[in-house]
Amino acid sequence: MFEARQTMDAPTTTSANNGTSGDDGAGGWFAPRKQPGRGRPPEGAQQADADGPERIVAPSRSFASIRPVGSGASRAAEGHAAARAPGGHTAYEAAPRQQPALEAEAVAHTEPAPAASSAFALPPADASPDAILIRRTMAEIAPVADKVTSYFYALLFVRHPELRDLFPVAMDAQRDRLLKALLTAADHMDNAAVLTDYLQHLGRGHRKYGTQPGHYPAVGEALIGALARYATATWDVETEAAWVRTYTTISQIMIDAASENERHAPAWWHAEVVSHDLRTPDIAIVTVRPDQPYAFLAGQYTSLETPWWPRIWRHYSFAGAPRADGLLSFHVKAVPAGWVSNALVHHARPGDVLRLGPPAGSMTVDHSTDNGLLCLGGGTGIAPIKALVEDVAKHGERRPVEVFYGARTDYDLYDIDTMLRLQQTHPWLSVRPVVDDRAQFPDAVREFGRNGPWNGYDAYLSGPPGMIRSGVHALRGIGIPYDRIRHDSLEELVAAGD
Repeated sequence: MFEARQTMDAPTTTSANNGTSGDDGAGGWFAPRKQPGRGRPPEGAQQADADGPERIVAPSRSFASIRPVGSGASRAAEGHAAARAPGGHTAYEAAPRQQPALEAEAVAHTEPAPAASSAFALPPADASPDAILIRRTMAEIAPVADKVTSYFYALLFVRHPELRDLFPVAMDAQRDRLLKALLTAADHMDNAAVLTDYLQHLGRGHRKYGTQPGHYPAVGEALIGALARYATATWDVETEAAWVRTYTTISQIMIDAASENERHAPAWWHAEVVSHDLRTPDIAIVTVRPDQPYAFLAGQYTSLETPWWPRIWRHYSFAGAPRADGLLSFHVKAVPAGWVSNALVHHARPGDVLRLGPPAGSMTVDHSTDNGLLCLGGGTGIAPIKALVEDVAKHGERRPVEVFYGARTDYDLYDIDTMLRLQQTHPWLSVRPVVDDRAQFPDAVREFGRNGPWNGYDAYLSGPPGMIRSGVHALRGIGIPYDRIRHDSLEELVAAGD
């Protein structure tokens, strides 16, 4: 068995604490206590029948106590040394030859990964030793991802029932977001730039859920337990050590980002609905007034929670550039079984108070160049495109902007009057409505592209995932380099689609 030989006296931190959780996370650091079995359930878990559902029961003995971890800066101040893990990451070890301490993921609804792939591939030949072990595990569990997800949450809630309150009542709204974010981060462990940017965003965003540093080890225990249960062919001592090292790095980046963000931003903003404009039976433009300054960039999005569905957050793009009066607008389409979208379209009224998370997204205008903009907006995806147009106008630039506004019918062009008024005001703007099925939209772009060349343009896409996929293909076909095509990730759009 692995036994904890020594605990680290890590300083506590108030990062990621907005006062909604009563767990102070007192105790020591996580360390695995049993050698990985070959397909056996983790300690405290029992399997029913081979073909039936698994039943998770409380562990027969308590887990090692947990102490909240501090930021990387506070560790350095206390004189703790950082050791380089084989994967090229910083891992903090409790004692020589002991597994590095797990510091844990945020226990909340995780924003989907910005660069995740739909399936995990085996590592390339130049991958680090830890990446090889981790990706082999992920390749093995891919066919049973649903079972891994269910087992992960069962372990988490049985061993740490106090954390259940941080999740929505109906877990079908949560599904695999938390576990998928962990696995995606591990999949990018050899790409420091992508990994760090993604995890810092998660760390900042998870403050709104009441996530505290003391919650991280709980998720680490559940992660290791679920992987050990289902990765029966690849799991061994070395593989577990690789996961612990990687998870240590993942959690520390998130904790540091949350701690830094806490110095200058709240965990969330309250925002009062000041107008509700129902444009169609299922599309509304909702305008809110935040209770304190809210800084963002045109083209970004935020997460939003309604009072009707607590702890369920959805992503919506800002439908305009920053305004002097501080008001924020969102275009919302009610979709079948969409809890948040239906609440916003059919129930929200002036005076209702919503909650906003921090802004995110990089689909913004580069004002250091004079490149033209070629923008594709489908459905409510026209909202951030409108924001980009306003941003160009606000900066007084006269760079050409071409906008394709796609919809299935004339009736679905709910904001065409606004876009045409912008076109009349700004001679550098051209707006082209495209009404037909989704196949017609990329065809229109390709036909327009014959007037190229387009090497002096940056492209922006916003809309349903299928439109973005076909739109990217069409833009590449007319000569726009891939590095000049900007859109929010497909994984994120699928997961945030309510």
